[in-house]
Amino acid sequence: MALRDQITEAVAFLREAGPAPCPETAVVLGSGLGDLGDELDDPTPVETADIPHWPASTAPGHRGRIVFGKTRNVPIVAVQGRVHVYEGYSIQKVVFPIRVLGEMGIKNLILTNASGGINPAFVPGDLMLITDHINFMFTNPLIGPHDSSFGLRFPDMSRPYDSDFIAAAENAGRNLNISLKKGVLVAVSGPSYETAAEIRMLASLGADAVCMSTVPETIAAVQMGLRILGIACIANRATGFADGRLNHKEVEETTRRTSRRLIPLVQEIIVRITGQG
Repeated sequence: MALRDQITEAVAFLREAGPAPCPETAVVLGSGLGDLGDELDDPTPVETADIPHWPASTAPGHRGRIVFGKTRNVPIVAVQGRVHVYEGYSIQKVVFPIRVLGEMGIKNLILTNASGGINPAFVPGDLMLITDHINFMFTNPLIGPHDSSFGLRFPDMSRPYDSDFIAAAENAGRNLNISLKKGVLVAVSGPSYETAAEIRMLASLGADAVCMSTVPETIAAVQMGLRILGIACIANRATGFADGRLNHKEVEETTRRTSRRLIPLVQEIIVRITGQG
């Protein structure tokens, strides 16, 4: 079945399962950051296994559920768990959820992730607003036959992360006394962690943090005309900066602790970017 037909079926299912109209704001919750979806008011959870053609997440810390609900009286949809290229999915399938959300009418997209800190000033538990990114995955979700209904064949990527949203996030952080970093995110395919030599190379290219997600979603969302805010949770120091060996359990533990600050921050940001609440 063609990708367009798969998306149409998934959208039809979610329009039946979720509220009408669809919320205009979506939040994708990365490794260990899914608790926001559990704190929504008037929740309508949908297991992604029930959504036609929706890819199943196999990564630890990704629940495989989306939740329609409200936070501080603002309707949103929270995606608890994403999929990655390293799970064996094509890059087009990785952005399938973003395509579906965009077709449903989402206009604002907040992407969160767990990242390794490359900038030596970053420590585990820091929150970094993504100002720009480097795609080091050696693939792109726009490769292949062009579907003009998604947007331009050659979308402009000069400002992928919305400057007004970044300013709103900074104001939200100040209001809540939450310190926020800013920096450039680099995405690699994974799933192995980077070598020390690779981290030195990425640092020389201007990267402040490294992850295995987010960038493909951003590219697809930009093409579809969505406004994007990216927040990286610095879950560990990258190889060469870390005191010991890296492991995913450390990532999940750090992001769970950090979610206590991330949840109220995202809630405050949503109110500010939507002008609701």
